Amino acid sequence: MEPPEPHTRRDTFTAPFSVLRLLTPLTMSYEAAKKRAEPYTTIVEELPEMRRETMKLVRKAVTENRRVYVLVHHRSEGNAPLTVQAGAELLRSEVSVSIAQ
Repeated sequence: MEPPEPHTRRDTFTAPFSVLRLLTPLTMSYEAAKKRAEPYTTIVEELPEMRRETMKLVRKAVTENRRVYVLVHHRSEGNAPLTVQAGAELLRSEVSVSIAQ
């Protein structure tokens, strides 16, 4: 059995902020991720589970009135700004759906 992810080990967070770091995919070495992502101009592989888990933690922080900082490295999906944009779009679409309901 694999150990739980760090964020699932606690039911609550005690700091007034959260910092999330999206780095190298779990199944990949640093060098492989770097080579895969170069030249860092596009998303080379979407990681939907990473995005969902990240947005879940962002929503949790926001509902608990905590600041949340998401640091994204090119190694995660290939282009950090596009990964951030995709995450923002995911949050916006969720807000639109909940407002419409």
